[in-house]
Amino acid sequence: MVNPVKEFKVDELLVKVYRTRDEMGMSSAYDVSKKIRELLSVKDIVNIVFAAAPSQNEFLAYLSKENLEWNRINAFHMDEYIGLPSDAPQSFGNFLKERLFSKKQFKNVFYINGNAPNLEEECARLTRLLEENPLDITCMGIGENGHIAFNDPHVADFDDPKKVKIVDLDERCRQQQVNDGCFRTIEEVPRYAITMTIPTLISSKYIFCIVPAKQKAEAVRNTLMGPVSESCPASILRRCKNAILYLDLDSASELDL
Repeated sequence: MVNPVKEFKVDELLVKVYRTRDEMGMSSAYDVSKKIRELLSVKDIVNIVFAAAPSQNEFLAYLSKENLEWNRINAFHMDEYIGLPSDAPQSFGNFLKERLFSKKQFKNVFYINGNAPNLEEECARLTRLLEENPLDITCMGIGENGHIAFNDPHVADFDDPKKVKIVDLDERCRQQQVNDGCFRTIEEVPRYAITMTIPTLISSKYIFCIVPAKQKAEAVRNTLMGPVSESCPASILRRCKNAILYLDLDSASELDL
């Protein structure tokens, strides 16, 4: 296994910096699969929530090659746009279905329906599923604005009483979807989404946060060096035990390594 070029802690958060994006993806997938095996040795079912974004591509590609007891794993995805066509490739459920969920025989995949006739009831349904299947592992990224899932700074709440909620997306979040090549223009990007809240995401026993690329360098710096506050939602990771942040040299480029 590839060793990081730098490893250090910021408060409770372990940070691993890798030379390349590929090495970062390989190592994070190795660590996640190792933790899955460890958990499956002591419990029947493991519940995992995944992020859907191009930043996760290498991690998902390597994880999908792992020989795990996938039929003992329940999978969630952490957010979904409201109002996209059900077959849209930008749908987060479809993104993960293509890269992981359709490649392995999971026990269950719990999709979020962004076109549900009653969106509050869809949030309630997902809340019940999370209560019945408490998260063991969170596999996540960080947005350019520091968001985790779709908890943008203006809607982020470290003490959110809800497990799942409907949010409006800020302009920088929506522009990131264009920057990532998911949409051609910002006008095409939905304005609303369903998201798991911050307390839900960090309720997992283990958190693996995978963040490559130069365009994330500012968010990484704010996460690690700024105040722990909702102005940079990902900063909450510094208070999480058993959390690891995986970076490449590009995303770590604004840190003093």
